[in-house]
Amino acid sequence: MGIDVGQVRVGMAASDPDGMVAFPVRTLNRDVEGLADLDEVVQECREREAIEIVVGLPRRLSGDEGVAAERARDYAQQLDERCPDRTVRLWDERLTTVDAHRSLHDSGVKSRDHRARIDQAAAVLILQGALDAERRLGAPQGHVLGRRKPRKPRAKRRGGPLL
Repeated sequence: MGIDVGQVRVGMAASDPDGMVAFPVRTLNRDVEGLADLDEVVQECREREAIEIVVGLPRRLSGDEGVAAERARDYAQQLDERCPDRTVRLWDERLTTVDAHRSLHDSGVKSRDHRARIDQAAAVLILQGALDAERRLGAPQGHVLGRRKPRKPRAKRRGGPLL
């Protein structure tokens, strides 16, 4: 599963069982006080039997981290605590929102309709980037949260290991 954490919404994406293609799942409204969005992400991951959760880390172009990155780290940490049986990984998502806007525009979605889809589109780009990097480099990339050892790549099945 790929997760794009925003201040107002959370975008979710998933991949096919072979870990080749990411696709949009849904967008949730953030519930900072009640944490209902976290519960829904955890439930979706369980229902889809996701083996990893890739959370986008919005770094600045310089590589520095600001408030948005801190929010994403906190969210990822809470997911890690709620999903002890799954690896939670942070993935550098610089410019994914810009790329998501461009992709939506190129596919004919009007600018006023971007808000409803942008978080899912960004989650797709986060997950697809992680899947592509794993296939290219032969092992999962990004920063693993928690004390678990990073999972070993699965045996290649139709093009590469799953993420």
